[in-house]
Amino acid sequence: MSQVTSEHGVLLTDAAASKVKSLLEQEGRDDLRLRIAVQPGGCSGLIYQLYFDERDLDGDAVRGFEGIEVVVDRMSVPYLDGATIDFADTIERQGFTIDNPQAGGSCACGESFH
Repeated sequence: MSQVTSEHGVLLTDAAASKVKSLLEQEGRDDLRLRIAVQPGGCSGLIYQLYFDERDLDGDAVRGFEGIEVVVDRMSVPYLDGATIDFADTIERQGFTIDNPQAGGSCACGESFH
């Protein structure tokens, strides 16, 4: 029996939501949600994980954006409160970016934080 899900403080920009929708259409599945998690690792101590997931984990927090569900596990919620997921498509960078006010500092590559 899963607990009542709560909302989290992660935001998904319109550009990111649009990219997620297009990736989900390519997958051809309607049971997937975007999961963001924080895991130990990287040169600064914590790394982000961003992936599609069909699982419902106990204590998940869920928030909807234009038909996209963004899911954060219970342990990652405090580390991601106020974070914004964006999608960049420029000459310098292509991919999802995470702007996180909870991060005390990050490494030079920007892939991990503490």
